[in-house]
Amino acid sequence: MLLQLKDVFLGDGERLEVSYSLPMSDIDIRGDYPFKSPVSVTASAVNRAGLVELKVKAVFDYTTRCDRCFDEIVKHMDYTFTHGLASSLIDEENDDYIETPDFTLELDEVVISDILLNLPGKILCREDCRGLCPECGANLNSEPCSCGKHAVDSRLEVLKQLLKDS
Repeated sequence: MLLQLKDVFLGDGERLEVSYSLPMSDIDIRGDYPFKSPVSVTASAVNRAGLVELKVKAVFDYTTRCDRCFDEIVKHMDYTFTHGLASSLIDEENDDYIETPDFTLELDEVVISDILLNLPGKILCREDCRGLCPECGANLNSEPCSCGKHAVDSRLEVLKQLLKDS
């Protein structure tokens, strides 16, 4: 969505608000397409004493697999992002503001990059997820596993012998 911000930049107290659905189903993250439904976006740009602030709220369901047990999960995400907008920047490497030289902003690009940069690095089905058995691959959350409970790492066999000798 292209925001026309000229009136906001030129008028103190001016405001622009938009709400729309942003389809992100074509975005590939680690070989998966986790955005099954569109992202609900609400944005407002407000001029306060000559400073334009963009506030974006993105709400969506994120479908992925648990990083420990590989079960499919759907996480409801609700993010709020705030950015300062400037019509021109003196320092090109200034990350505090988004430059809008022609008073327009491609909001989709901002929303997509904000979402992707803020997704958690590890997603679990639950905090106490026990994962998979390294021996047989059983999901330890749903079934007991006895194959590897007493297995000892071969590098630690020497320590086991020390305990027997004492």
